Amino acid sequence: MTKKVFCGNVQIGGGAPVSIQSMLNVDVRNFDGAKAQLDALTDAGAQIVRIAVPDMESAEGFGKIKKVSRVPLVADIHFDYRLAIAAIENGADKVRINPGNIGSRERVEAVIKAAKERRIPVRIGVNSGSLEKEILAKYGGVTAEGLCESALKNIKLVEDMDFSDIVVSLKSSDIRMNTEAHRLIAKATDYPLHIGLTEAGTPETGKRKSAIALGALLLDGIGDTMRVSLTGDPVREVVFAKQLLQDIGLRDGGIKFVSCPTCGRTKVNLPEIAEKVEKALAIVGEERENAGKRSITVAVMGCAVNGPGEAREADLGAACGDGKAVIFAHGEIIKTVKESELADTLIALAKDID
Repeated sequence: MTKKVFCGNVQIGGGAPVSIQSMLNVDVRNFDGAKAQLDALTDAGAQIVRIAVPDMESAEGFGKIKKVSRVPLVADIHFDYRLAIAAIENGADKVRINPGNIGSRERVEAVIKAAKERRIPVRIGVNSGSLEKEILAKYGGVTAEGLCESALKNIKLVEDMDFSDIVVSLKSSDIRMNTEAHRLIAKATDYPLHIGLTEAGTPETGKRKSAIALGALLLDGIGDTMRVSLTGDPVREVVFAKQLLQDIGLRDGGIKFVSCPTCGRTKVNLPEIAEKVEKALAIVGEERENAGKRSITVAVMGCAVNGPGEAREADLGAACGDGKAVIFAHGEIIKTVKESELADTLIALAKDID
């Protein structure tokens, strides 16, 4: 088990559930726009939000947004250590730095001193695009081993400053390298890990790549907090991260939806039924999660071969026949309905399951 740190009121590591993060892509100096996006992310389920602080005006903007935020905020800092200190003074719940590009030891130490005084954690972030020259030379380019070595080197630097409220991240846009690097760092340290696949791409590509990269790590028990990186609206990052955690079984609430691929035995319009049910259940799932209810599985199967078995295994299921379907609840048959009634019946029943 990793160590635990707190970003505001959110525990990271120490056995806490994997928390979901995202990042504003609206300039924080635009208060109204930044607040609108922050509220949208929070409403979607983001538990921690990161904000870029590229200049002093942004640090001041960070402070204004912090006052109206419902979730902990992380200041994302590169190059100028003074920006990290300013963000901390403006209420940052955590700062993200890459010690390798902050500058001298004295500058890193100034940031750590400020974080220590405010009792906030520091995320030590290493990316494939920002490895130190000596590590690139040693390994002949960017490698998983190089990413891990850079992270451990920077962890040691901060530890030597008598500081241990650390979250570690090391990211690559290469799925295999990203996975190997995280597996190496997980063996080498017990600090909590922020996982992700950097620069994953547009929503369609990014979701596919992130599902592989993050799914592999989460199934290995690696990862204490996570961000899915998608080009465009960051709300989609949060929604997809929730879906991923629910599908893996690491997040309670919501609805797991199962449907068969159909075959020549299918005698109902299963694609139409499944799409209608899945779309409606996404809303029902949000309602269940907000109400603190457990996750449930809903299965819609197209024929009598595997249909009854799958339907019985689900909390709520349907096995379709010729223009009709048998509905199961907790393994027991409760009714038979017409094809035209199936979607609405399943949606209504899903709302009532405890």
